[in-house]
Amino acid sequence: MNGTLRWLLACAVVMELVAICLQSKALSASAGLVFILVFVLGAMRLQVYARTLFLLSLTFSAGLFVTGRLGMDGALDALSDAAFYSAFLGSLGMMQCLVRRFEVLRRIHDVLLGGRASLLYPKYAAVSCGIASVLSFGMMSLLCGTLADSLKERGIEGAARLQWLRSVLISALRGFALVPLVAPTSVAVAILTRELPQLSWSSLLPFGFVAALLMIVVGWVLERQRFREISSERVALDGWPEGTGKLTLLVLVVFACMALLVALAGVKVSVAAMLAVPAVTLSYMLLQERSPVAVLAEGVGQLAVMSNEMAIFAGSAMLGVSIATVVPSDLLNGLVVSGWGSYLIAAAGLLIMPLFSMAGVIPITVLSVQSGMLAQLVASGADPMLVAIGLVIGFSLAMMVSPFGPSVMLLSRFGQVSRNVVAFQWNGVFVLLVVPLLLLLLAVFAVLLPVLG
Repeated sequence: MNGTLRWLLACAVVMELVAICLQSKALSASAGLVFILVFVLGAMRLQVYARTLFLLSLTFSAGLFVTGRLGMDGALDALSDAAFYSAFLGSLGMMQCLVRRFEVLRRIHDVLLGGRASLLYPKYAAVSCGIASVLSFGMMSLLCGTLADSLKERGIEGAARLQWLRSVLISALRGFALVPLVAPTSVAVAILTRELPQLSWSSLLPFGFVAALLMIVVGWVLERQRFREISSERVALDGWPEGTGKLTLLVLVVFACMALLVALAGVKVSVAAMLAVPAVTLSYMLLQERSPVAVLAEGVGQLAVMSNEMAIFAGSAMLGVSIATVVPSDLLNGLVVSGWGSYLIAAAGLLIMPLFSMAGVIPITVLSVQSGMLAQLVASGADPMLVAIGLVIGFSLAMMVSPFGPSVMLLSRFGQVSRNVVAFQWNGVFVLLVVPLLLLLLAVFAVLLPVLG
């Protein structure tokens, strides 16, 4: 992506953040147009999957608009959603600028591998989820890159290296996949709460937390032996690496700013994250560098690095809005009439997402299409909470088994392992075991929700 397009991309992100603050749909749609312009002009510099998905989505949406099936309101919704989801990823990805400034992040594996070997898997999964809730996709880049460098420096190769990759990085990937279930910064939460304003992250959290615990327990049983085998090759640290306290303080400041925005401005937690993360990150960088030009250049460069993922998010958003306009409003009414109709819809949403992801359609695309039909389902009588729970669980599973998902692709690239091996061989048994348990858990939620009110 050349210099002009990089700055245009940054301008589009800023426009969307301003539009959110002003609650201006027109400005948000304008930001969407700028995003589309950037991705069209820079299409040949995008990866094949990102380019194909974006151009197909744009063509489909434009075709519906030209033929009159997507009205002006629908077109504005598509542009606004494209801007929101792209800016969401871009603004949270700014935290990646902090990685190279902290020694503790470069030695994160030595930190995490300390303590009892039997507790390494849940520790890795929980900490990975916590880091990913702030760094988003930057967490996978951080953990994959630092592990690859550490193994190379220590001369661990062959079967031993593969064992390390499978144990450590698969637990990191599964921890990253827990973000939609428990973190306010998840794009899945942002999509669902945007489509259904009556939902909030705090209302989804208790159910997502129970599902996350279930996934951790199943993974712990499957991976504990592998962690015991690699535990003898750990490097012990004398103390916490330099910068640990400062990094912890920065993260706390980010979450404190988010809490203030939610309390004082009344915005959703996902929106608060979009505003707080870049503000705190850029402020810290400015204090360090003392050069606004250098800070802006680094920030613009970081956004450009995420252009493929942002194009995917923009295309998925447009596709979701466009498909929702052509789906008959009474398509699923028959399911909702039955007593367990909401459960059947939630369970279908849970299963559809990983199935489509295994076929090559990334989770964000499937969720965007499904969320576009949420308003119709709720109007037909479906329980929005139960359906949303099913969708976030399905999104979590899909992140593990999508061979074209950004997290699996990152693990594959850094670990020099096939995407199919990561998605199907390393995660296949886990998903097969956990899906029946999650469907049962969803049935329990279906019984409890009317009681809880």
